[in-house]
Amino acid sequence: MQQSNIFEAQKETSLLKKFSEIHNSIYANDGLSAQQALDEMLKILFIKVLAEKENTQDFFVSSEEFADIKAGKQSKTFATRIENLFQKTIESFADIFEPTEKIKLTLASLAFAVNKLQNIDFSDTTDAKGLAFQKFLASTEKADRGQFFTPEPVINFCVEFLQPKPHEKIIDPTCGSGGFLFSAYQYLLDNFQVSKQEIIPYLFGIDINKTIVKIAKMKLLLECNTNLNIVAQNSLEDLDELALSFEQSIENQMDIVLANPPFGTMGKITNEKLLRKYELGYKWQGENAHYFKTKTLHTGQTPEILFIERCLQLLKEGGRMAIVLPNGMFENPSLEYLRIFIKQKARVLAVVNLPQETFIPFGTGVKTSILFLQKNVVCEDTNNGSNTNKKIFFGRVTKLGYQGNKNGNPIYQKDEFGNLLKDKNKEPILEEDFSKIIQDYKNFQEINEIETENSFSFPLSELNGRFDFDYYAPENRKLLNKLKSLQAVKLSDLCEIVRAKSKKLSQANEIVDYIELSDINTHSYEIINSTSYAVHELPSRASYEVRENDILTAVAGNSIGTTKHATALATKDYEGNICTNGFRILRNCKIDLYYLLYYLRTEMFLKQVFMYRTGAAIPNISDYDLGRILVYLPEEKTLQEISEKVRYSFELRRQAKEAIEKITIEF
Repeated sequence: MQQSNIFEAQKETSLLKKFSEIHNSIYANDGLSAQQALDEMLKILFIKVLAEKENTQDFFVSSEEFADIKAGKQSKTFATRIENLFQKTIESFADIFEPTEKIKLTLASLAFAVNKLQNIDFSDTTDAKGLAFQKFLASTEKADRGQFFTPEPVINFCVEFLQPKPHEKIIDPTCGSGGFLFSAYQYLLDNFQVSKQEIIPYLFGIDINKTIVKIAKMKLLLECNTNLNIVAQNSLEDLDELALSFEQSIENQMDIVLANPPFGTMGKITNEKLLRKYELGYKWQGENAHYFKTKTLHTGQTPEILFIERCLQLLKEGGRMAIVLPNGMFENPSLEYLRIFIKQKARVLAVVNLPQETFIPFGTGVKTSILFLQKNVVCEDTNNGSNTNKKIFFGRVTKLGYQGNKNGNPIYQKDEFGNLLKDKNKEPILEEDFSKIIQDYKNFQEINEIETENSFSFPLSELNGRFDFDYYAPENRKLLNKLKSLQAVKLSDLCEIVRAKSKKLSQANEIVDYIELSDINTHSYEIINSTSYAVHELPSRASYEVRENDILTAVAGNSIGTTKHATALATKDYEGNICTNGFRILRNCKIDLYYLLYYLRTEMFLKQVFMYRTGAAIPNISDYDLGRILVYLPEEKTLQEISEKVRYSFELRRQAKEAIEKITIEF
């Protein structure tokens, strides 16, 4: 390591230690929470920045003052001096400080902090202050950062995927503590011959939380000591008001948008004035990829949906964006209108699926994917065929480089003997897929084709109402193509799929037997239990009346599409029972029902169910998708042989049951 690098590392370590000492002292001595201690520390850091900006010498505590304060004495000169600086700080950073804000520290804690920082030059951009602050935040933010934090590997992946260039305007409308902006800044420094001062004017951030904006500003202030385009506002509000905050227009001006909007934490947006600003604030109608906006406002719309539209509004034509979204946005049938809207406004460049544990260390287990778009590059095929050969890139991350638990500890690559593998700098190598997918994408950009363990490409013109990885995965596409080549038939063409609720459910006091998903033996196609209820005691999911020779197959639950998928044949014993709507009943089969029963356990069926299923909390398959599952029908002789074997297995079980029931013991 060069001498200068050693010196920088030493300064970074020293400053990180000072930041931690200040925070820990406040936390331990002033009765504040970790978050409150961070808030007070930020005030001191901004006072320090202001003092250097105005070239005043007032940010100090003399040895005499410090000695008196540690001895329990008052020091009005010190307190007044810092308070005057804080008032100037409030005026200078009016967008993030309230006019009435006060320093809430004891005099001893304030003096301790000033003493630690007074001899550090924040205006020196050659040292490692920004990185030290980053590392400090990593150890102090975690407990309370939730919606404001995106894992660093995900941040860096999005930036590297979009490959920003110098002088491209980059914005994060939900910037939190500035992770995306800092990563973009570092990417540009590492990959181009540009100065820090050249990059900063092209970075823009917005967040509704003033405390978090203070963190974002401080990160970059410590790194480059210059004014920043980061404001504390609601980025869903009027674009003209946001333009006033930045003193420049931002609508249709951005080359890159990077965003991880809050989802599932804010409730729905119900403000009619705000909803009217968005096409997605209105209800949409249609089906089969043909949707249109109505004149009816939503009574409430989820913020992440509005953020998608806002991000597209910020982009200039040809601009690129990366946005982290719940998987429901990519697959749920009820949100097909959203995906049609996206295809109308932009070209889908890529979808990268993240494992469920991605955000667990940061407070949520929601399944997510990253959507990459390019504005005004329309997805659908055009008359001149310009999009015919274009492809969309799909990727799947399975290894994050950290544990998917609350600690999120790093996971490193090891050799066959359990020894850590290290890179050329003798640093341990993370066990992750992000770098593989980046390389796959670069290869894809060159040849418009890719198929590896983690990635594949798919014709853009064939992208229909869904955007999710599993739906387009090569193994699933190959299966469907194979079944089609074998003249497989849709399930809905082979039997009736019962959707009508039982009339018994209108008789509140009638006693009925009820069948749940757990009442099925998945290995033997059997209903093994039912429970008696008065109708008014039944769960709300109780729905369909069972007849003899009905086939019940699961359409909801974590096991659908797996080897534990529940399917059963209803015998005479269960005639008239009521089953949960977690099943669909297949009735009046046009083929031998024992063959169909067999087929519902095959890999051909299960893979299709898994491909079509949607929903994160409780996966399910829609009636439409269930009906279009393809059923392979072999030649009649083979079909009958299979049917006879399944029928014979049922007969053997019946005989075994009768034999057991005849056993008696005399005593």
